[in-house]
Amino acid sequence: MTIEYNIPTYLTLLRIALIPLLTVVFYLPWQYSNLACTLIFIAAGLTDWLDGYLARKMSLETPFGAFLDPVADKLMVAFVLVLIVQQQASPYLAVPAAIIICREITIASLREWMAELGQRAKVKVSQLGKWKTTAQMVSIVLLLYRDDLLGIPINLCGYVLLYIAAIFTLWSMINYLQAALTAISKH
Repeated sequence: MTIEYNIPTYLTLLRIALIPLLTVVFYLPWQYSNLACTLIFIAAGLTDWLDGYLARKMSLETPFGAFLDPVADKLMVAFVLVLIVQQQASPYLAVPAAIIICREITIASLREWMAELGQRAKVKVSQLGKWKTTAQMVSIVLLLYRDDLLGIPINLCGYVLLYIAAIFTLWSMINYLQAALTAISKH
C-alpha cells in the first residue's frame, strides 16, 4: 500500500509538527509565551478544520489521512493537557484532563476494534462528541492563555469549560461503549 500525500495530509503533519514548537514556546521565559502558545494551538485547530474541508471539497480523502487526522488531534490535545496540568499542578485540573485523555485512548482503541469486526459505523462521531470537542478545545485555549482579559477570569472560564468537556467526555464514552456492546452482542 502506498501512502498518498496531498495538501490535507501535509496540513495534518504540520499539526503534529506544531507540538514540539508549542512545547518550546511554552517553556520560554518570555512574558508573551502564553499568548504565543494560544495562537499556535489555534493555528493547529485551524489546520484540523482546513485539512478536513479540503479533503472533502477536493475529493482528496485517503485511508492514510483518515488514520492520521484523529491521531494528530489526540496527540495535540493530550500533550497540551499534560503541559497545562504540569504548569498549574492541581487535582482540580488533573482529574478532568485525565478523564479526557483516558477517554480518547479508550474510544480510539474501541474504534479500531470495531473496524476489525466490520462495525466501525457503530462508533462514528456523534453530535455529543462534537460538543465535547468544542468545549475541550475552547477550554484549552483559555487555559493556555490563562491571563484575565477585560476583567474576565480567563483561567477560571477554562476550568469550567474543561469540566463541561469532561462531563460530555464521560457521557459520549458511555454512549459509544453501549453502541459497541450492542453491535458486538448481535455479532
